[in-house]
Amino acid sequence: MKQIETKDIKDIVEISYYDAVQAVDVQQAEQMQHKINEDYLNGNSIHWGIFDNITNKIVGTCGYYRGFTAGAGELGCVLVPQYYGNGYMTAAMMLAMDYGKHSMKLHRIYAVTSKSNQKAIGLLERLNFSNTAELEYDDLEYEWEGLKTI
Repeated sequence: MKQIETKDIKDIVEISYYDAVQAVDVQQAEQMQHKINEDYLNGNSIHWGIFDNITNKIVGTCGYYRGFTAGAGELGCVLVPQYYGNGYMTAAMMLAMDYGKHSMKLHRIYAVTSKSNQKAIGLLERLNFSNTAELEYDDLEYEWEGLKTI
């Protein structure tokens, strides 16, 4: 994972979002990336591009969003559909979780997804996240059990 550069954005327009709004073209995706970069500079998020190690092509995004109130980080991820099932997201999420735990010293790592997103739910459960709440708009909240102490 690494920082997303302007040259990468054309390959992720279909998965570019900001405040739950999806980009419709490269220009809008670039504007969204600019806002995401500002959020990072203001300490409110961390956003990485997921790159294929062989081709160095961007295949998705992963990061922490919406601030870090009380040492909590909301982990989110999106993958270009043609790369589903190749292990990119599992590897990226594991790196992000490790970074959140050890480098950021987060006390809570959680994720929100819709009830209909079975791929995301399966990924979260495989990574030892537990469903902790049902939210508005048919969303579910999952929390990573890896931060709990005995």
